[in-house]
Amino acid sequence: MASLPVRKLGKDGPEITRVGFGAWAIGGGGWSFGWGPQDDKASLAAMRHAVERGINWIDTAAVYGHGHSEELVGKLLRAMPPGEQPLVFTKCGLKWDAKDPMGEIRRDLGPAEVRRGCEESLRRLGVERIDLFQFHWPDQTGTPVEDSWAEMERLVEEGKVRWAGVSNFDVDLLSRCAGIRHVDSHQPPFSLIQRGAAAAEIPWCSAQGTGVIVYSPMASGLLTEKWTAERADSLAPDDWRRRMPAFRRPDVVKNLALRDALRPVAKRHGATVETIAVAWTLAWPGVTGAIVGARSPQQVDGWIGAVNITLTKEDLDEIAKAIDRTGAGSGPKRPGA
Repeated sequence: MASLPVRKLGKDGPEITRVGFGAWAIGGGGWSFGWGPQDDKASLAAMRHAVERGINWIDTAAVYGHGHSEELVGKLLRAMPPGEQPLVFTKCGLKWDAKDPMGEIRRDLGPAEVRRGCEESLRRLGVERIDLFQFHWPDQTGTPVEDSWAEMERLVEEGKVRWAGVSNFDVDLLSRCAGIRHVDSHQPPFSLIQRGAAAAEIPWCSAQGTGVIVYSPMASGLLTEKWTAERADSLAPDDWRRRMPAFRRPDVVKNLALRDALRPVAKRHGATVETIAVAWTLAWPGVTGAIVGARSPQQVDGWIGAVNITLTKEDLDEIAKAIDRTGAGSGPKRPGA
């Protein structure tokens, strides 16, 4: 098995590789935030290949495929010797209607829902303890986050959860959680296009000893070699990206212009554009690792080299100028600026 660079997740967490396997797309289609049809054999092959290449963690969630992603991760774990299994990170707090799979998903972090989510994830994954259990999105039911986080603390004390984290929280919610129990990890969206977390949440986490694992570093496919402005029209009807402004004109033109500006940087490093996009997120102080999705072993090979790329000052300056020139996205433009 290959070896990749690792970094400690916050002050008390595990040593994780600087990229992890994102299991959103392998949940398949047929639900409101699916990525269209996906072959389970290809999903399992992609995860196995990622682990064989040295990745030591997989990030999934209960809502991905309405449990299907977790079930596939569980199937992978059962096929591997205990000493070779990756860490598994998952998330709770999103409720769906099984009778209406394309319907609305509700954000519910009530203590009973947090506990139910934990128990169901344990069952689907086939494990006795979840390595990192995270709140997927802030609550919409009126439950105080302090009550939700206190329940998470109880799950840790009971041994059902090893480390506790959140996703898509702002600094206010992070601070309120920290008043109850240390937040081991935060998972914000972060890419060359969606840069907002660098202004507030990532610095807060760095100051508090909270690890940061960013998601969608390739902007859900926009910052990859093959994406085109017309491709959104050919996506499966149940692919959530069809609804997103970032994949439609005029935004997609700016976004792809920024993607194209990465090509000279990629050429200098002998790398793919997607590798540079991921490496850019890893260049920010406070970012522990990046969650990167793949639907095949070949896609894993397309970005895993990001862990071995150090972008130079000249690279970062060139990319920042491209952000200004294209007007793509929003948020801080350069690490250390």
